[in-house]
Amino acid sequence: MLLAQFQALWRARSLCWVMTRREISARYAGTAAGVLWAYVQPLLTVAAYYIVFDIVFAMRLGENAPTRAVGAFLIVGALPWMAFCDALARGMSSLVEAGGVLQKNALPPVLFPARSVLASMLVHGPLLLALALAYGPQHRYGVALVALPALVGLQFLLCLVLGYALAILMAALRDTAQVVGFMLSIGIFMSPVLFPMAMFPADWRWVLWLNPMTSLVLGYQSVLLQGLWPDAQVWLGVLAWLTVSAAALAVLLRRSRDQLVDWL
Repeated sequence: MLLAQFQALWRARSLCWVMTRREISARYAGTAAGVLWAYVQPLLTVAAYYIVFDIVFAMRLGENAPTRAVGAFLIVGALPWMAFCDALARGMSSLVEAGGVLQKNALPPVLFPARSVLASMLVHGPLLLALALAYGPQHRYGVALVALPALVGLQFLLCLVLGYALAILMAALRDTAQVVGFMLSIGIFMSPVLFPMAMFPADWRWVLWLNPMTSLVLGYQSVLLQGLWPDAQVWLGVLAWLTVSAAALAVLLRRSRDQLVDWL
């Protein structure tokens, strides 16, 4: 069932691309700057972190941190986290928003979460890759930067699978939006985004691995802050979350096969 969904998405990839472009255009229709507005919030956030923490207060982390500069540390974790939250939120609401279309047209439901997640990643993905220009010179653009596109691609895939699963749950139970919104609001405190992994109590570090972004954030920190290839635990953590998410999605697809359109 899961494989069939992604085969259908591949067959309709041209339609998905057209829908993605239209969604991006529709978000900023009527504005003078257009899609440039999508970059304003993350760029202002990044600038604020750098100015406040690195220039004004010149705050520094401990010896075991990936870097001493607090602002530089926050940027590397916060930007992927913002991309994750935006993609997940948009993917989660995609099926409910497209309910009328799905009731009238025999389109693969996977098209709509894929469109929303892809639209989000087309905005945030270039920003994540652009971090290489800011942090690369510190490590002389070492070979570890090759891992950056792989991390971005894995983040997109994880957001797509999770977003589709949450979209089905939201179609069945609208309370899903409130629960996920709350989890995302506290999730940043349960990941190494705001603090180095070494600062978290060793006996409780397993809690951080319950956050699907922990592995990816550690990967970004290794590549950009230390110029190192991500550890095996980073790749294994991402693959573990992809496996669990795909299994959950397969169950949801099987359970909702005959009822999804009615829920919408």
